[in-house]
Amino acid sequence: MAAPPAPPLILASTSPRRREILEQLGIPFDVVPPSYEEESGDPVEHAVGKARSVGSFEGRPVLGCDTEVICEGRVYGKPRNEADAEEMLDSLAGKTHEVVSGLALLTPAWEEVHRDVTRVTFRPLDARDLAHYVASGEWEGRAGAYAIQGLGASLVERLEGDYLNVVGLPGALLVRLLAERFPGTYGFG
Repeated sequence: MAAPPAPPLILASTSPRRREILEQLGIPFDVVPPSYEEESGDPVEHAVGKARSVGSFEGRPVLGCDTEVICEGRVYGKPRNEADAEEMLDSLAGKTHEVVSGLALLTPAWEEVHRDVTRVTFRPLDARDLAHYVASGEWEGRAGAYAIQGLGASLVERLEGDYLNVVGLPGALLVRLLAERFPGTYGFG
């Protein structure tokens, strides 16, 4: 006998990458754009703020997420232009940085709030590598000026942790939380 379909969780994000990851994992969801202004640099605070800003949905879990790139104490946001993107990539070249995500999974009865960190090491990059990647335009709208799921994979030498976290949502963490909080409901646990 088949279990009834899981109620879609509420994704408090307009990120196409987060939608793609949820689809890839087979997790049903509805998108509700958050009404939250990011002020500090803490992705956990942003994740909670986004999730809380959309309200409650009859007990359906609300998912908020925010991601930032950090290297040697510097927080890398989204580049403003090509020169900014090239400078960011050049400063990450040959180094290990952290992709830090805050994840908030909320219901009226409980809140799961977590930080997930993935370490990414870039290979050394020369002027030709930088020019080629910047010309691709893939850096636009991306924290740290790269997209690991695209041409940006060519910049990466090593990854330690959850690949999906670097794409935009800590998938392994989310699956674990859904399995613990809703055993069998979302196909996990």
